[in-house]
Amino acid sequence: MSSLDRWLLPEGIEETLPEEARRLERLRRRLLDEFTGWGYELVMPPLIEYLDSLLTGTGSDLDLQTFKLTDQLTGRLMGIRPDMTPQTARIDAHYLKRSAPVRLCYAGSVLHTRPDEFGGSREPLQIGAELFGHQGAESDAEVLSLMVRTLDLVGIIAPHLDLGHVGVFRGLARAVGLQAETEADVFGALQRKARGEVLALLARAGVSAKDSGQIAALLDLSGGAEVLTMAQTRYSANAAVLRALDDLGAVARLVSAQPGMPALHFDLAELSGYQYYTGIVFSAYVSGHGWAIAKGGRYDGVGRAFGRERAATGFGADLRQLLRYCSDCGDTLGGILAPVGEDAALREEVARLRATGERVVCELPGASAVPAELSCDRRLVRQGSSWVIQKI
Repeated sequence: MSSLDRWLLPEGIEETLPEEARRLERLRRRLLDEFTGWGYELVMPPLIEYLDSLLTGTGSDLDLQTFKLTDQLTGRLMGIRPDMTPQTARIDAHYLKRSAPVRLCYAGSVLHTRPDEFGGSREPLQIGAELFGHQGAESDAEVLSLMVRTLDLVGIIAPHLDLGHVGVFRGLARAVGLQAETEADVFGALQRKARGEVLALLARAGVSAKDSGQIAALLDLSGGAEVLTMAQTRYSANAAVLRALDDLGAVARLVSAQPGMPALHFDLAELSGYQYYTGIVFSAYVSGHGWAIAKGGRYDGVGRAFGRERAATGFGADLRQLLRYCSDCGDTLGGILAPVGEDAALREEVARLRATGERVVCELPGASAVPAELSCDRRLVRQGSSWVIQKI
């Protein structure tokens, strides 16, 4: 690399400059304060840890997204976290060990080997909330409502909310005896909305035309609350599917009862994170952005790998992505430019101003201080025996 290119960063890695950093911090504080108001406690998991812990339980799906390296102290493999959810699950199961439901929240950088979307970042600033220890529609509804409130605080008033349940497809796949590999292939085809591919895969697996039609029909079950009624009629003979639909309906009723809640959209073929989740899944979309701006769902049993099996539900988002939609996260940075000197009264005034919340920047000897470059709109000047503030 030439000296002219040494400033370049790896693809998908970016620096945060002062103005954006200030806006990100304001949004981070706003959201974490809201999470605290809902009873969620802040945790700060480590950026790096042993790979066998990082990729245990829910983290196993993240293997390909994890940067790996060798610990020079122990020789063991370590990984840089690609997601903070498995880490919060470990904290709940191994460290807190509470009998009551536990609510945790977090905000921090994660690192991916590949971006989740074309041209996206490989270093998302993940923010999210997880609820452990309760298995029921109420906890799913709480987390989904908190996700909507998060978007509302960002300024996203009417997101498109997609709800699904992995138990629907899973129940149909089990009923026809799909092998794990075929099930994964069919799942992928459903995500691509490739009906012909779904039918071809099922035919090769020896699934009857009738049963194949039942699975492919998931692609048509997308819309409002009527989708649940249609699905209950179509799959009335499959008890596992009916249980999943009942769960989905219960969560939807609780969420819809909340004031100001956007309309809910149901898509029974939307199964993002199928191997990761065990129940309801939900995603929020905004116009002009092809990927979910926030998503989550239920992932029960997450603590099993850490010695304590726990029900779990939660959601997460990339704070950098959310910032794009926040119109009131910025402010005009102002400040007072002050001289440097031995005058005791000057020092006392600078200290007093800073104690009141003012931003005071001291001129350094020999440096040309341009107020605009220092984001200062006022200057501290001496008038007689006093120091006063003047506008620039």
